[in-house]
Amino acid sequence: MKPNYFVKRLIAGLFAVLMMVSAWVTMPAANAASSAEGAAQETQDNSKGFVRDVRDKVKDAAKSNSMKVDESTDNGAVSRKAREDAATILERADKDAERTQDAIDNNMGAVKKAVEGIKDAFSK
Repeated sequence: MKPNYFVKRLIAGLFAVLMMVSAWVTMPAANAASSAEGAAQETQDNSKGFVRDVRDKVKDAAKSNSMKVDESTDNGAVSRKAREDAATILERADKDAERTQDAIDNNMGAVKKAVEGIKDAFSK
């Protein structure tokens, strides 16, 4: 059976509507992927900034405590121990901040791979 004029027009109209809808649906998906990538980068930057701020505050607290010990008149074992602890805290603050920033980089790398996978899934 051969389709008549009405059926041909109906099929052509439905096909046109489906093409418009498919283009309309994929547009937000592409934008969502790029905005997710931007959000991931922003989160990474904010996290690293937070880690740096915490590191600086720990170092400031250690220096402040060390200065208070230096100002004291006692040069006993307690003051020596306090100065050694301050040096250890300063060193550990840098190492901990570096390790935390590396962990942030690794986590954000995984997030970026997931975003790329989502982009690939929507582009196919």
